[in-house]
Amino acid sequence: MEKALRWGILSAGLIAHDFTTALRSLPRSEHQVVAVAARDLARAQDFARKHEIPKSYGSYTELTKDPEVDVVYVAVQHPQHLGAVLQCLAASKPVLCEKPLGVTAAEVREMVAAARARGLFLMEAIWTRFFPAAETLRSLLCQGALGELRVVRMDFGIDGSNLDRMTDRAQAGGGLLDLGIYCVQFISTVAGGQRPEKIHAVGLLHGKGVDDTVTAILQYPGGLQASFSCSITTELSNSLSVYGTKGKAEIPSTMWCPTELVVNGKKTEFPLPKVADAETFNYLNSIGMVYEAQHVRQCLLQGLKESPVMPLAESELLADILEEARRQIGLRFLQDRT
Repeated sequence: MEKALRWGILSAGLIAHDFTTALRSLPRSEHQVVAVAARDLARAQDFARKHEIPKSYGSYTELTKDPEVDVVYVAVQHPQHLGAVLQCLAASKPVLCEKPLGVTAAEVREMVAAARARGLFLMEAIWTRFFPAAETLRSLLCQGALGELRVVRMDFGIDGSNLDRMTDRAQAGGGLLDLGIYCVQFISTVAGGQRPEKIHAVGLLHGKGVDDTVTAILQYPGGLQASFSCSITTELSNSLSVYGTKGKAEIPSTMWCPTELVVNGKKTEFPLPKVADAETFNYLNSIGMVYEAQHVRQCLLQGLKESPVMPLAESELLADILEEARRQIGLRFLQDRT
């Protein structure tokens, strides 16, 4: 029998709580959370008690050196991803890192290069790709069910003006890195991972120096036209529409954690796994994190160094697109080198 994958959780924040809760809903014969680390030992200890985790550390270094940790889930804030991932890789730990993988394209390339040089697994946690609804859409597109693809349109907007992190320039907040990445990754899925030929972005900057609302148009080889809008101050449709010469596919709402898909007017629902207490999650449909966790386990069991569903080259591509959009709207972070 294959042994359980032993997870170390790097961070004791809200998303780490949700991921850990999702992991603990899976069979212990397949997934176990064995350690958590935070910069404040008391927070790590409190997190460990809440989730019945045997070990808690007051530094990330201690967790990366734990021989019982098979893989690390990195859930720190955006600017800390680079250092945390490199530290895990230096300790020979495979890594699942929350999106965006890096603040800049240069950071992403540095992490990818380090993982490849050490022969270690690294994946950006684009959890959306592993939902059954998203997998079904991807399969339909591969089969050519919509004919030649012409237009893809996405929106993702929330009123996050009361969330300090989203408006904090020092934490690389704003719409593009928090929300736009969901749109860009879906567009990239539809485009088959191709690089866009043209990108045109316009945006409104927030008073605190991050991007408030951004709209971008992307043109791909073969004629596919894509567009998206993201906003941290305005509720949008949060939907996806893909149009082809033979029909239309839609995720009408919650496209970042989809549970239904409409193809040419026919709706299919994809119920989430049942949990004992849905109120234990901070974010909508977080139980769906089990899908990416199961994928990571399968990749590691097969000895893969990267995911075939969320490959490292595509993480680099997404970073390039987001960085170009930021450049065009005049938004720079401290991490930008040029």
